[in-house]
This record gives sequence, C-alpha cells and structure tokens, in this order.
Amino acid sequence: MTVDVQIAELDGTPAPPAAEIVRWAVEARGEDTRSLCLRVVDEAESAALNARFRDRDKATNVLAFPAVEPGVLGDIAICAPVAALEAREQDKALADHYAHLVVHGVLHLLGHDHGTPVEAADMESREIELLGRFGIVDPYGDQT
Repeated sequence: MTVDVQIAELDGTPAPPAAEIVRWAVEARGEDTRSLCLRVVDEAESAALNARFRDRDKATNVLAFPAVEPGVLGDIAICAPVAALEAREQDKALADHYAHLVVHGVLHLLGHDHGTPVEAADMESREIELLGRFGIVDPYGDQT
C-alpha cells in the first residue's frame, strides 16, 4: 500500500508538500490498500494527457486513470497552473483546492463518477464528508 507522489518542474507554480498529498489520498482511499501514483504536472503535460486519453485539446485540473493490474488503484495527474487559477477564481486556499482535487481523483479511481445528477450528488457528498475531516469547508457550498 503506497502512495507515490511526483511533482514535475513547475516554473514557480506552487504545489503542496508531498506529505500533504499523501495524507489526502490515503484518507480518500479509505480501506482500499491498493497503491496509487499521483503526479503534479504543468499545463503542457496535462494538455498532452487530456488530448491523448480524453481527446480534449487543453489542460484540465485533474485526470484519473484506473489501473487494470492487481494491487494498483491507478494514477492521478493534477495540473498545478489550472489548480492555482481555479483556487484564485473561487477565492479558496490553494491547499484546500488541491485536497479537493486529490479526493476527487481518488474517488474516480474507486469507481465514483458524476455523469448523472444522482452520481454527482453521491460523489459530491462523499467529497464534502472527506474534506470535512481536514477542516475544509464544502467546496460546492457557495458557487454564485
């Protein structure tokens, strides 16, 4: 049961300490003991991954890639510049937004989705509950 955190060269874009990322991922993973890799990437790497695996030609905040091999949960890529921009636009602490993206990515690896309103409500309630364990307020609470 490992959580491998890799932080790419980010040209000054801030990223939380690896230990914090591990803490958020382990909490979100819960009882699941499979290993996972989480990489904090720049815009170019995020855009390349998004284009290759989702046929979308732009960087995105978080991508989750479930594994098929036993003992491995999957991989997550978080785009540091997109995360920083979203945190500023949403007037949220950067660390809180990163925690949300980590939790969101891990939940995707565990099979959660938000493709329908029912799925979205279930996933969001799970995110809110997990983030609350870190003292982070509901990220969906005030989206005006």
